[in-house]
Amino acid sequence: MAYRNSEAMIEGIGNDVVLALVAVTVIVLVLIGLIVFWQQSLRNISIHPHSATAVADTRSRLQNIQQPTSSSASTRRHVRTDRTCPICLADARFGIETNCGHLFCGECMVTYWRHGNWLGSVRCPVCRQQVTLLLQNFTDADRHNSAENRNNVVEQINRYNRRFSGEPIAWLDYIRDLPTLLRHAFREVFTLGGLIWIFRLRIFVCFIAALLYFISPLDLIPEAAFGMLGLLDDFFILFMLGIYITIIYRRALAARAAGTR
Repeated sequence: MAYRNSEAMIEGIGNDVVLALVAVTVIVLVLIGLIVFWQQSLRNISIHPHSATAVADTRSRLQNIQQPTSSSASTRRHVRTDRTCPICLADARFGIETNCGHLFCGECMVTYWRHGNWLGSVRCPVCRQQVTLLLQNFTDADRHNSAENRNNVVEQINRYNRRFSGEPIAWLDYIRDLPTLLRHAFREVFTLGGLIWIFRLRIFVCFIAALLYFISPLDLIPEAAFGMLGLLDDFFILFMLGIYITIIYRRALAARAAGTR
């Protein structure tokens, strides 16, 4: 017994418990750090230097397009808010959110895509991540005003997603896209007229399967044998569940876009 106590890292606490606490603490700190970094990156609306030329060209084209309607365009605020478009620096109108989580005006993003020299999908003007999905982020005012402009933006979103949502992406991009796509997926699951029933059913089946795993006595890493280290497989299952839900959501958006041809 004396030998065991002398080998213990902390008197009265087993080494497996100590190691488990350290591992869980490190995982939690890493997750918090990633969330903080992600939130800070979304607040940044500075254009990436490599995108400066394309954005300048987009701004020039938008000024020419909006010249005849300058009176209506001047009513938009140019004060920085959470919905500030990084391209025109005004409140995002008919907002389009990229899979990396950055918000743009519908017209700004469509012009940036249509008039840029892209071999495939565009790169985000802010973070330069590959944009494989465009997501609607309309306000209540957007939904009730200017149906023609709104429908045009929705049509362009569907056209973009139809062309590029099926492109292969790296696993790191799946992780980067996780917060944005999960937020939109859960919003549509519980919204009338959101995802079609087959995709909702698949998401609910995933949750039921995960719940059954958590309440099952069978574990990849049993808590009874490994203490708190046994929670690691639960974290892994949750993580993989999130990744799979985003994959289902991507397919749902691709199917929706294909159905609007």
